[in-house]
Amino acid sequence: MKLFKTLAFTLVVLIAFTSCDRNDPPISIDDEGTSTGIDSTSVPEEPQDNIYQFTVKAGNGEDVSLAQYRGKVLLVVNTATQCGYTPQYNDLQRIYDNYRERGFEILDFPCNQFGGQAPGSYDDIHDFCTDHYNITFPQFAKINVNGASASPLYVWLKSKKPGNIQWNFTKFLINRNGEVVSRFEPAYSMTKVEEAIEEQL
Repeated sequence: MKLFKTLAFTLVVLIAFTSCDRNDPPISIDDEGTSTGIDSTSVPEEPQDNIYQFTVKAGNGEDVSLAQYRGKVLLVVNTATQCGYTPQYNDLQRIYDNYRERGFEILDFPCNQFGGQAPGSYDDIHDFCTDHYNITFPQFAKINVNGASASPLYVWLKSKKPGNIQWNFTKFLINRNGEVVSRFEPAYSMTKVEEAIEEQL
């Protein structure tokens, strides 16, 4: 009798096993022991290596995902309001006016690391730039571009075009795929910068 029960149990297990759909995805069990039905064979998404992976701070402190600029040509620049290069704001605004409708944006990051030439609050800086240079392109919260407290965005930019930022108004040109294609030091001709931008549009 005991042998008969053992054989019957074995037969039930075999029937149950063979009735399973072999095309079902593997089942994953979560921490509470609940079946989630997740296919554990799926390949995780590759991490991004472009500017769209970064989030920066707007002047009001809100987070801004740079993914919103996907597909645009970008010029990223660290700026200051009391620098010998500050009049470059005139050129930057002119270039912005010329190419914005073609998918171009300037991302302006004030930085006080060079000679303390970007003092004051974000509002002080933004008011100065709009009053004196009539800028209309996005201007973000003040950041550091070098050292241990450097913005992750600038750590990444410098990894693509190596070297610490030397002064205010260093510029990085980003193509429509979010990749760094050029770096321009502050004294580099703004006419040449404009030509490089136009090549990417």
